[in-house]
Amino acid sequence: MRTVVFVFLLVGVVHPFASLRAVEVLGWEQCVAEARNNHPDLQSAMASIRAAEEERKIAGASLLPLLAGKGAVWESGYTGIRTGSAGARYSYSLSAAQLLYDGGRSSRLVGAAKEGVRGAESFREAVSADVRFALRAAFTSLLKAQESVRLAADIRGRRQRNVRLISLRYQAGREHIGSLRRAEADLADAEFEVARASRGLGVSSSALATAMGRAISSAPLRLTGSFIAMESAVQTPDFEAIAASSPLVRSLEARTRASAFELGAARSAFSPELSLSSSIGRSAVEDWKPYESEWRAGLDLVVPIYEGGSGRAGVAKARAVVRQDEAELKSGLHSVLDLLEDRWKRYLDARQYVLVQKKFLEAAVERAAIANAQYSNGLISFDDWVIIEDSLVSAKKEFLNAGADLLLAEAQWIQSKGEGLDGIGE
Repeated sequence: MRTVVFVFLLVGVVHPFASLRAVEVLGWEQCVAEARNNHPDLQSAMASIRAAEEERKIAGASLLPLLAGKGAVWESGYTGIRTGSAGARYSYSLSAAQLLYDGGRSSRLVGAAKEGVRGAESFREAVSADVRFALRAAFTSLLKAQESVRLAADIRGRRQRNVRLISLRYQAGREHIGSLRRAEADLADAEFEVARASRGLGVSSSALATAMGRAISSAPLRLTGSFIAMESAVQTPDFEAIAASSPLVRSLEARTRASAFELGAARSAFSPELSLSSSIGRSAVEDWKPYESEWRAGLDLVVPIYEGGSGRAGVAKARAVVRQDEAELKSGLHSVLDLLEDRWKRYLDARQYVLVQKKFLEAAVERAAIANAQYSNGLISFDDWVIIEDSLVSAKKEFLNAGADLLLAEAQWIQSKGEGLDGIGE
């Protein structure tokens, strides 16, 4: 179920330099599509999957027949009391070999390579989740920057009206110079906030372009969107089930299974190796068309007797790697569980905090309207009135900050679950 907490419609906010370059308008799904296709981290992760798949093929090649051809030309002769030359010798041959038994070593190495592919796929999903979070954070930053420009302009207009009001009251002898100077200082601060927010647009726009995988942003970016929490908070999720299916845990599980296969392969080093081999060829002297046929077929048996202790050392090393991977899997699972609970708590806090700040903003708006009427009629002092005005400005800013924090908390929760860019907008 989708729950809308609050909405800031971002309409009519453009870069101050929009007149110089056309503004590119983007939505969230457009940003996701571009990042999915262009982000270098995702391209690197995809390359690692292809490398793992080729490694699996290399490991599987040992189980397939081996076929090789050979051709040779060489000079032969003799020296001594009688000298002379026997001439050139020509030959060619075709050989084939098929592994029959090696104690399961090759098949276990194939199993380890398959787990390597699964681990690379899980790693790509984890990278996708990280890219999604970085993209969402940059998207939120620019969204907030746009709203900050609008809000700063609104506050500046309010401060300008206040300066005009205080000036009239000062000229009429109803207010002192200190109040006027304070109003002018508030206006100067509002002008600064407008300039700072406008400069922040460029920084946030560049950050979003980088998060989408762009080398250079060709035009200023403007976003269409709103501060909306899409994740449901109706019931507490099953943290253990989410952790078990997270990319990090699945990657560690694949690595643990791969190390178990490698341990079995190391133990198989003590097993004999049996293979079937055959060859056929011809050879001749001083004629490139060989006429002497040779054919061979048989079983080749290799029994390891002594290897200087390398076999036992290999088994001990593989066993230690298995224990290390099992411990890291357990630690990784606990870390993911802790992270999920923390991110869920932060997400719920952010949702509730938005509602609280909304009430503060509504109260500040009402108080400001009443205070303006009272100050115009001389019912409250300047000091009381300016405090209420400042509270309204602070409430507006805090409400905006709460909205941005909500989107970031939601993005962190989604990242902790391991959800990436796949499926968004498709």
